[in-house]
Amino acid sequence: MHPKFGPSGNSDIFYKEGHKSSLEAPEWLNGMGLQAFEYSCSRGINIREDTAIKLGTNAGQYGIELSIHGPYYINMASQDSQKILNSINYIIDSVKAAKWMGAKLVVFHPGSCAKIDRSVAFKTVLHSLKKTIDILDEMRYTDVIISPETMGKQNQLGTLDEIMELCKIDERLIPTVDFGHINALGVGSLKCSDDYRKILDSIKNSLGEFRLKNMHCHFSRIEFTKAGEKKHWTLADKQYGPDFEPLAELLVEYDINATIICESRGTMAEDALELKSIYESFLKSN
Repeated sequence: MHPKFGPSGNSDIFYKEGHKSSLEAPEWLNGMGLQAFEYSCSRGINIREDTAIKLGTNAGQYGIELSIHGPYYINMASQDSQKILNSINYIIDSVKAAKWMGAKLVVFHPGSCAKIDRSVAFKTVLHSLKKTIDILDEMRYTDVIISPETMGKQNQLGTLDEIMELCKIDERLIPTVDFGHINALGVGSLKCSDDYRKILDSIKNSLGEFRLKNMHCHFSRIEFTKAGEKKHWTLADKQYGPDFEPLAELLVEYDINATIICESRGTMAEDALELKSIYESFLKSN
């Protein structure tokens, strides 16, 4: 088993070539040599059940592994009980959509701590996430992984340590490790192989080898300020980090089967293919 590579959403070129619907994405991605697609529900879960089923059928036909990105406005750290309830429901609705299309995983952002003490906010997320899992278990929605993502801004919850702590709630939880976010939050902290190795070893020591090898990943070059993430760029924008080569080498060394989703700005599919090519070059040389 090797990592699967694919984009988050559709590249600009997908539409320039005349494609109009994500239902066409699996065949298009398969033709490029990619194996994964993250369907974005970042602005809300608007996909109908019949459309989701069709997308899942097409993905199965063309060997594309699906995941979903939940709404950006999920905030499980809110001190407003109604907003917590809404956030739990957004995750449940994302899981429903995932089940319709046969997606294996739902990515979500834990929440913001801009106006409240970080430790208080984190405890709220822990409680909210436990409640979400209990509800999903009651609904027998146990076959879709929910995956908290490492975040890139200082005022967001989602450091690597915080995400690993959330994943300790239940062994079914798998982290979404966004290396561009980690680099942005660390103001350019990912420069060499050892920087990536510390992350991989930390995940292995905290969550075990299975969750390291099967983690979900996002990768893109991200511009940052002292406050963290500012803007996503493309792989060609080499003035922004991080570089993928040191990570690709370690993916081979650690025999990691992760899904690598590229979030480049407008060129996510083409750049996902480039990430795959970089990985395969290390695989061959190994």
